[in-house]
Amino acid sequence: MKIAKIESFFVKPRLHFIKITTDDGCEGWGEPIVEGRARTVAMAVKELEPVLIGTDPLCTEKIWTEVYRGTFYRGGPILVSALSGIDQALWDIKGKYFGVPAYVLLGGPTRQRVRTYAHVFGRTMEETLENLKKAVDNGFTLFKTFAVDGPIRPLDTAETMEKGVARVGTIREALPKNCDLALDFHGRFTPAMSIRLIKELEQFRPMFVEEPVQCENVDALATVARSTCVPIATGERLFTRWGFREVLEKQAAFVLQPDLCHAGGITEVRKIAAMAEVYYAQIAPHNPLGPVSLAAGLQVAASIPNFLCQEQATLGEGYLKEPFVIRDGHIDIPVKPGLGIEVSEEYLREMAYPGDWDTPRIYNDDGSFTEW
Repeated sequence: MKIAKIESFFVKPRLHFIKITTDDGCEGWGEPIVEGRARTVAMAVKELEPVLIGTDPLCTEKIWTEVYRGTFYRGGPILVSALSGIDQALWDIKGKYFGVPAYVLLGGPTRQRVRTYAHVFGRTMEETLENLKKAVDNGFTLFKTFAVDGPIRPLDTAETMEKGVARVGTIREALPKNCDLALDFHGRFTPAMSIRLIKELEQFRPMFVEEPVQCENVDALATVARSTCVPIATGERLFTRWGFREVLEKQAAFVLQPDLCHAGGITEVRKIAAMAEVYYAQIAPHNPLGPVSLAAGLQVAASIPNFLCQEQATLGEGYLKEPFVIRDGHIDIPVKPGLGIEVSEEYLREMAYPGDWDTPRIYNDDGSFTEW
């Protein structure tokens, strides 16, 4: 069996899928993307075709190594995201070839179901609470929201902090007691501002605070982590096990959030999880993207002992012939071979777009640029 063909699909609202087909007709799906740079990643996949076409798709470790180390420059969001989607598709093919879910080949299952969380957003607090109620009614028991909704200055006002605390308090009060809430700082805050705000938010006992600062300076992240009893989460903008090494060594986060579309795919995230075990850190795969990413995350979740929770933005309605289902806050681990999904190519064609979605630009009230 050899890789014969690789196809790209740009799909609304901002997704990019690939389908790898072998010479005997077996198909595997992956989701390689950098949000706002989907076409760049698609070209990176295209440029890898000479390395991939004619190769045995079952040799996932060999292919991963050759793609990652095959050029003088290693790592970075574009190359590793392209590799991530390719790796997902290869594990889909490998599972189908052996007739088992990918997690069986990875050593699982370690669990029968995967706790999954929903986002809580809205243009107003009323809309946010309405969306929260819908998510609760749909079976979710874990939710994530922004601590402060909007741009943040390096040292913002007491009013901004009070609004953030009131916002989180209102959402927490609306949640049933058996539900949990996580807070996303989205890398918008300076260390000083994060420490001040987290201190005020500790009263709501958040499950974790995500990206309280950007990930480039691990010492700054560790400073925030040591200032609070709230677990710190990070990882969506880190690539490969080398990107997570310093975070673990400095114990700068308890919750690691490797993205299956960015961090190196199933092959690499499984290794990141093994590294994290040594530091008693938990894995919560990041996924604000599509259902192939979710399917890959479920395979990892089902194969590792230190899994915490799985992010999702869609359960696959339309994209998948059989979307995932939430029961009591969980998704049952897939039982079908490979990634356990069947993609609707007809729907992908209906939802096709040029791949030109770009990241929003956000500015403070003085006109200075700030993080999205």
